[in-house]
Amino acid sequence: MTEANIRLECLRPATSGWVQPTGEEVREVMRLAGFTGGHAAKVLGLGAKGDRTVRRWIGEDSAIPYAAWALLCDFAGQGCIWKET
Repeated sequence: MTEANIRLECLRPATSGWVQPTGEEVREVMRLAGFTGGHAAKVLGLGAKGDRTVRRWIGEDSAIPYAAWALLCDFAGQGCIWKET
């Protein structure tokens, strides 16, 4: 499904065995989407200090919410991971 280094279990619906992505996987999805941390924060509606939130996801200081991950995956061309296949 993906040529990137993202585990398939991270690309599942939240109710179908989804596994939290690593910071490196978050970074890779952002790279595939062509996003900087600031741009990702803006398109996700994270507010003025959203780039700090994105850095925390990448640094694994906090978990990325499924909704934010799913949107980043869609922007990165990984499809609508929230839909059952």
